[in-house]
Amino acid sequence: MPPTPVSTDLEIDARGHRCPTPTLRLRRALESAPAGSTILLLADDPLAKIDVPHFVGQTPHTLLESGDGEAGLWFRVLRG
Repeated sequence: MPPTPVSTDLEIDARGHRCPTPTLRLRRALESAPAGSTILLLADDPLAKIDVPHFVGQTPHTLLESGDGEAGLWFRVLRG
């Protein structure tokens, strides 16, 4: 799991879903969140490790941190 000291405005649990669902859920959340919001995406699809950073890199948003833990993958994204 991600480190807890960083605050998160929205958490999306996409575990149990396969590509492209985790990235699509992140995109929808980013579209509706106010600028400056931090979104935490939880996923367990191994392709998310490639898809999410690639998606974020093509947007004005920032991938703050990511990791792979016991419960799966996690990505913390700052809405630009």
